[in-house]
Amino acid sequence: MSARHNRIDALRAPLFVSWQLTRDCDLACLHCCTDSAPGKHLPDEMTAERALRVAADLVAAEVPYVMLCGGEPLRVPHFMAIAEHLGRAGVLLKIETNGQAFDAALAACLAALPIRSVQISLDGDTQEVYARQRPGASLARAHAACRAVRGAGLPLEITFAPTRQNIHQVAAVIDRARELGAFRFNTGQLMHIGRAARLWHKIEPSAADYQAFRTVLRLEAARIDQTLQICYEPFSVQAGLQDNLDTPPATLLVLPNGLVKVAGAVGCVCGDLRRMTLAEVWESYRAAWHNETVIAAIRRGIADDNAHAEANNWTSIPNGVLQTCST
Repeated sequence: MSARHNRIDALRAPLFVSWQLTRDCDLACLHCCTDSAPGKHLPDEMTAERALRVAADLVAAEVPYVMLCGGEPLRVPHFMAIAEHLGRAGVLLKIETNGQAFDAALAACLAALPIRSVQISLDGDTQEVYARQRPGASLARAHAACRAVRGAGLPLEITFAPTRQNIHQVAAVIDRARELGAFRFNTGQLMHIGRAARLWHKIEPSAADYQAFRTVLRLEAARIDQTLQICYEPFSVQAGLQDNLDTPPATLLVLPNGLVKVAGAVGCVCGDLRRMTLAEVWESYRAAWHNETVIAAIRRGIADDNAHAEANNWTSIPNGVLQTCST
């Protein structure tokens, strides 16, 4: 056990929970770090009853901010029940969606809740490029979803995952984000996790691609116009892990089956919300950042991005002892 002190040691609950509701998705995007796809539920995903108990636990613990994501969270039949349970209790919500099924009716329902933002992926500014990265997807539907978000008065974020297929369109997508009324544009280096890791030799941008990409981002971020924030730091997963190692975040990453990961780019699991209370999971999470096996896994991830390809192979650390988990 490490003798170091972390900021999170003094907190009674997480400040943010990223909750992956499902691995099911209407798309199978080339870059997907969760390896989601149509019909690809985990066999042990939480039931509506269990998920609502977790939502109640988050409310009771006074967690201030929750992101509902996936997979595609809108594929979950009890998505709105969870959102309403959290939102009506005052929990600030972020919804992460590909926008293919997001419409004005849903936007109107969400507008009754405290929404921090709706984040929609725009990985291209032409149908050809967008669909190359997101096979079967419609860019027109994604744009319509963005307009529905803004039409309901909700804050819009745009995210862009750079690959060899789309990186040359980043400036056009940033312009589109401004046109659509987004307040933030999120991007960074492609993550070597999930489906992206398997297709790495086909989709990884070149060093020259990234150099040009970062130049565009710097120029866009320097614009006098402050209506759109350009967010791309930490740029790489390794840099993010180093930041986390220096100052562990007050964040829980909840998987669709209730397991809780220590960090997205490593496979270490510190708890299970099907069998543990949020308080117990939070205590385990804080202890994990003092666990030498966890620290070593994070350091491997910092040193070598190939290690990120194992991030979806989950291992638990009850009482500091690693055990293989079923995925």
